[in-house]
Amino acid sequence: MAQQRLSVALAAAFVVVLTTMVRPGEALSPDGKALLSLLPGAPSPVLPSWDPKSSTPCSWQGVTCSPQSRVVSLSLPNTFLNLSSLPPDLASLSSLQLLNLSTCNISGTIPPSYASLSALQVLDLSSNALGGDIPAELGALSQLQFLLLNSNRLTGGIPRSLANLSDLQVLCVQDNLLNGTIPSSLGALAALQQFRVGGNPDLSGPIPPSLGALANLTVFGAAATALSGPIPEELGNLVNLQTLALYDTSVSGPIPAALGGCVELRNLYLHMNKLTGPIPPELGRLQKLTSLLLWGNALSGTIPPELSNCSALVVLDLSGNRLSGEVPGELGRLDALEQLHLSDNQLTGRIPPELSKLSSLTALQLDKNGFTGGIPPQLGELKALQVLFLWGNALSGPIPPSLGNCTELYALDLSKNRLTGTIPDEVFALQKLSKLLLLGNALSGPLPPSVADCVSLVRLRLGENRLAGEVPREIGKLQNLVFLDLYSNGFTGALPAELANITVLELLDVHNNSFSGAVPPQFGDLMNLEQLDLSMNNLTGDIPPSFGNFSYLNKLILSANNLSGPLPNSIRNLQKLTMLDLSNNSFSGPIPPEIGDLSSLSISLDLSSNSFSGELPDEMSGLTQLQSLNLANNNLYGSIAVLSRLTSLTSLNVSYNNFSGAIPVTAFFKTLSSNSYTGNANLCQSYDGHTCTSDMVRRSALKTVKTVILVCAVLGAVTLLLVVVWMLINRTRRLAGDKSTMSLSGAGGDDFSNPWTFTPFQKLNFSIDHILACLKDENVIGKGCSGVVYRAEMPNGEIIAVKKLWKAGKDEPIDAFAAEIQILGHIRHRNIVKLLGYCSNRSTKLLLYNYIPNGNLLQLLKENRNLDWDTRYKIAVGTAQGLAYLHHDCVPAILHRDVKCNNILLDSKYEAYLADFGLAKLMNSPNYHHAMSRIAGSYGYIAPGK
Repeated sequence: MAQQRLSVALAAAFVVVLTTMVRPGEALSPDGKALLSLLPGAPSPVLPSWDPKSSTPCSWQGVTCSPQSRVVSLSLPNTFLNLSSLPPDLASLSSLQLLNLSTCNISGTIPPSYASLSALQVLDLSSNALGGDIPAELGALSQLQFLLLNSNRLTGGIPRSLANLSDLQVLCVQDNLLNGTIPSSLGALAALQQFRVGGNPDLSGPIPPSLGALANLTVFGAAATALSGPIPEELGNLVNLQTLALYDTSVSGPIPAALGGCVELRNLYLHMNKLTGPIPPELGRLQKLTSLLLWGNALSGTIPPELSNCSALVVLDLSGNRLSGEVPGELGRLDALEQLHLSDNQLTGRIPPELSKLSSLTALQLDKNGFTGGIPPQLGELKALQVLFLWGNALSGPIPPSLGNCTELYALDLSKNRLTGTIPDEVFALQKLSKLLLLGNALSGPLPPSVADCVSLVRLRLGENRLAGEVPREIGKLQNLVFLDLYSNGFTGALPAELANITVLELLDVHNNSFSGAVPPQFGDLMNLEQLDLSMNNLTGDIPPSFGNFSYLNKLILSANNLSGPLPNSIRNLQKLTMLDLSNNSFSGPIPPEIGDLSSLSISLDLSSNSFSGELPDEMSGLTQLQSLNLANNNLYGSIAVLSRLTSLTSLNVSYNNFSGAIPVTAFFKTLSSNSYTGNANLCQSYDGHTCTSDMVRRSALKTVKTVILVCAVLGAVTLLLVVVWMLINRTRRLAGDKSTMSLSGAGGDDFSNPWTFTPFQKLNFSIDHILACLKDENVIGKGCSGVVYRAEMPNGEIIAVKKLWKAGKDEPIDAFAAEIQILGHIRHRNIVKLLGYCSNRSTKLLLYNYIPNGNLLQLLKENRNLDWDTRYKIAVGTAQGLAYLHHDCVPAILHRDVKCNNILLDSKYEAYLADFGLAKLMNSPNYHHAMSRIAGSYGYIAPGK
């Protein structure tokens, strides 16, 4: 009986257990279930405290609850949630006041349903990968105070409905892909304190004057956008404004004098715009201003002395404008000033000695102006000065020894002036000086042994002066020196072997001096050397075999010396060499077969004007990247057939040797003029590249005699036929001549029948006849001030652009044809060669270019702004227009320390494009130069947020 009662009890207990058991999560509150939509795989190692078995989420990481256990705050910044979308379930958190999911690796769109979070005060979804539009429904969040959507991939416009958020204090949508305009209705956000829309490249239109009603605004950031038009005078009503970041846009017109009313302003960033007119003296009212950046505009007039009233100024940058007149000495009253940048203007007069009162100054840049007179010795009182750039002026007199008192100085550039006298020992006593640039002056005297005292030197550039005497052996103590330029001076004596002690040296340029004696074999210890130029001296002896140690060397120039002997076999080790110039010496012996191991030679190999002898080694066929080869004026002999295998050649000179045999018949050799072979009596033309044409004629002479009889037999019959058709042929020829005149004579009287000269800059698989056949009206793709451009399709399908230049007027001083060829013809890199060649006759001049449809390229760049810089650069390098567009994107990225973008701007190919392909204005623009100067590290500030 007892056992029966126990069984009943156990059964009852089992029923109770069954009725009380629940699956995980069933006891969790609705708010908790909504939160679990963020973790589809809960429990998760990312948020281990988020236990689905909990009854409420109130103890979970990042969650705060009300006394009623309702979730009021969810804050998980910098948590790797890795979501492909924001869960709509969060919209059920009706008590939620704060939602912070910034930097959580979330993509997808912002759910419009989040507009139901009626209690929300803070919404922070910044620094994710969210796309799509900003939902207009968010305008219903009536209690919202902070809306942070910046640093995503949001598109579309800024919703006008956001003007309904009457409590909004911070609106950050910068660094997205927004377009359209700034809604003027946002001027109704009376509580707004921060408004950031910068970094949206397609945000355009004017700045709404209504924003001047935002009386509580402290930050307005709209940099790196396409905003245009004038800066509204109404912004002067923003009496609480502390930061106005409006750089790298298209705003134009004058700087409003009304900005002087923004008395709380600390940071005024108006650089890289299109502003014109004078700098308003009213800015002198901004006594709390710490940073005034106006560089890279077109501002004119003088620097107002009233700026000296901005007593809190730390950075003043007016560079890259059109400012003129003298620098007001009143600027010396800016006690807090640390950086003064006035570079690249039209300033004149003397450098005010009053600047020596700027005791906090760390950077003084006055380069590229028209300053005259001497360097004020008082500048030596600037004890905190680190950077002094005065290059590119007309300064005269000596270098003040007092500069030796600037003990913090690390960069001193006085190049391109008219300085005289000697280099003071006091300068070399500066223990932190890493860059000393004195290029292009009239400095004289010796290089003193005290140069060794400046052990911190990294770059020493003294070229283009009148320095003389021997280079002191003590220079070998500069163990940190990377660049050493001593070229174009009057140095004499031997090259100091002690230079070999500077093992970090990468560039050594001493060309155009009077150095004598042998090249020190110790130079082979310079293992890091990349460029060595010893040309235009009086050096004797041979090339030291130790030069084979230069495993990083890419340019070796030893031309115009008295060097002799054979080339060392160790030359094979120079595996990174792209340029080798040994011309105008007395080298002898054969060209070593090891020369063929230099497969990286791509720019040029110049062995001309020596005493090389023997045959060309078959190993030279390994120089498959070589573009220019000069073997002229030697004693070489034998065949030149091996040169037909140098498939990248664009220039060749083998004149004045003893070569013999057939000239190769490759496409490249067919383009060469006879000047390339002059002085080789035994070289001959050939049909097959193996047999001289004259030999072929002799062998065919016998056959010719045998055929004479047959020819005579039929001649009588042919004569009768010729008489019959003579009149018809004559008539046809006359008609054809008329048509030819019509088709080959262009506007302005071009006569295409004159003999043509065709000079290609690379191997081309078409002829002048193919080009002329395409010069038709239907092929015109553009006209400009220098000529008309045709689209020309060659027989092999290649499409090129042909520019037919207008005829130059008699009074025109510049030959556009010669100028363009001179500039473009020197570019040899395969990625940037654009001028394929040129054709000319007595009346017509044609330039041949690669044809690239710029519209398609620019569209490709615009549609792929999220690609990495290297990829975009490879796209843009096709045309100048593409590079100009990339430049527009790249410069603002520099200001945000985008290292890859920096590397692009420093790329020599990029710079070459800007300088040789019609973008001289861009190269001379303040945007470019000042971006480059910031890359160089001379600036110590970065403009904050957009």
